[in-house]
Amino acid sequence: MSDSFERPGWDEYFMLQAELAKLRSNCMTRQVGAVIVRNHRQLATGYNGTPPGIKNCFEGGCKRCQLRMEGKIESGASLDRCLCNHAEANAIMHCAILGIEAGIKGAVLYTTFVPCLECTKMAITIGIKKFVCLDSYPETDYDLLKEAGVEVIQLDKNEISKWASKLVDKYENSV
Repeated sequence: MSDSFERPGWDEYFMLQAELAKLRSNCMTRQVGAVIVRNHRQLATGYNGTPPGIKNCFEGGCKRCQLRMEGKIESGASLDRCLCNHAEANAIMHCAILGIEAGIKGAVLYTTFVPCLECTKMAITIGIKKFVCLDSYPETDYDLLKEAGVEVIQLDKNEISKWASKLVDKYENSV
């Protein structure tokens, strides 16, 4: 057996899935990916963007994001005008659409940013008690998370980058 054999831990593995999901985001201002996991099995993924059938954000579908990109709206302002669903909300809705009970029995939400207040409330409502994240988010309510008993773990971006690089290196070396 080789001592050099290495593979990502569960947190790194599922965060890489969230990073992959965010590549589908059509939001102009922030790309976010999320994965809901239970018992080391991926239940649902989500990425942020406009709802199905609505013009993509990057095509002008969300006027709020367009104004944000033009510097006319500050980060975190006028969020009630944004047409983009958040990645975490999309993952939760995905579970609902498929009839999956996501929040019971130790489900974990992996997301590239700590969720906003609305997504936090949704996750708490369905019973998710653990968030694993890469970045902070300015509109997160940490007092609410603490009161709800939600554990928040922030992963080291360098570890995720290391694993992503290994994957890219394998493709580059096989050409």
